[in-house]
Amino acid sequence: MKILLIGSGGREHALARGLLADPIVEELHCAPGNPGIGEIATLHKIDISNNQEIVSLAEELQVDFVVIGPELPLVNGVADALRAAGFPTFGPSKAAAQIEGSKNFAKEVMNDAGVPTARSATCATRQEIERALDLFGAPYVVKDDGLAGGKGVVVTQDRDEALAHALSCNKVVIEEFLDGPEVSLFGISDGKTVIAMQPAQDFKRAYDNDKGPNTGGMGAYSPLPWAPSDIIEQTHREVLAPVIAEMAARGTPFVGLLYAGLSLTDHGIRVIEFNARFGDPETQVLIPRLITPLATLLYKAATRDLYGVELQWREDSAVSVVLAAKGYPSAPEFGGAITDIPTIADVEMYHAGTASSDSSLVSNGGRVMTVTGLGPNLTEARNRAYRGISHIALNGSFYRTDIALNASIAEMGN
Repeated sequence: MKILLIGSGGREHALARGLLADPIVEELHCAPGNPGIGEIATLHKIDISNNQEIVSLAEELQVDFVVIGPELPLVNGVADALRAAGFPTFGPSKAAAQIEGSKNFAKEVMNDAGVPTARSATCATRQEIERALDLFGAPYVVKDDGLAGGKGVVVTQDRDEALAHALSCNKVVIEEFLDGPEVSLFGISDGKTVIAMQPAQDFKRAYDNDKGPNTGGMGAYSPLPWAPSDIIEQTHREVLAPVIAEMAARGTPFVGLLYAGLSLTDHGIRVIEFNARFGDPETQVLIPRLITPLATLLYKAATRDLYGVELQWREDSAVSVVLAAKGYPSAPEFGGAITDIPTIADVEMYHAGTASSDSSLVSNGGRVMTVTGLGPNLTEARNRAYRGISHIALNGSFYRTDIALNASIAEMGN
């Protein structure tokens, strides 16, 4: 099978390795990719916001299957264009991708599907915004209705900060704060059947002890030894299956990866958000643990053939830590030389915001690399991840030192 993978981040690097590990894959192309992906796939420099460029590349390469990584081309409708051109595609249609493209749309779907979520108000004027902030109170949760590259959500005790962010959005969703540990749980869907993956937890704040601004994610780990034993089954029953059924009933079946961000509150599971694609950095801990051949799995979803499929997982734990550029997330510095990337057993180095410059590797994004350690338990996995990331040299870069720390300590105590 010849596959075209769209994207250029750490998520796509993890997906590329997972796809190539499947014996059915004979050839892998990636557009635009990054230097790490370029070591294992053929790269093509195109504008992934241009649907026609993606379709033309698929036609030129005569690929058998297309996998869409990032949200922007999905919300732009590239999956529709590819399917119209005859290419099996893993990724939802433009209409279905609105579950990530619009927070308000996601709330409407959850309401119609009976999925538990936070109470909210969608606002377009200052008067509506101020009324909603006063209604729900602090901590204030303010979400840009549209795509914002992981920077559209502000959670703060400061009303002025909440108001300023809300006023900067064309349309904004303000909701009650959900108090409880957060979990990411993905579902792979063919539009009818949805299969739940293992849960993971990511870390959104930039600095240790959950301090600093929200980011796209500074690390993740899986499995979650502290999570309820039935969390996969419960999330499938109460969240994933009802949403997939609702999308189908609306005439916009969801084919692809449905990311459910959950809060485990005292009153049960509540959905924080949905994404329409693999999450980053959770993908970098889930794909290394997945035994089920990835390309075969995603192709079955794309061709409406998931019924009866069961996922198999390694018992190993995985911990990923993100190396961020100086100034991330507000003003990351690009172009810094990246050196001393080590080769360590049971440690995966995933390129994200990297580029080649005069035969050197340089930073080209806020989140530069993700280092994933694998081990028989969280302690071993995180030790390996931190051993790996500590070797990488990039001036001014930083990373959190507490990824999976509390879970590791609790695991050792049991």
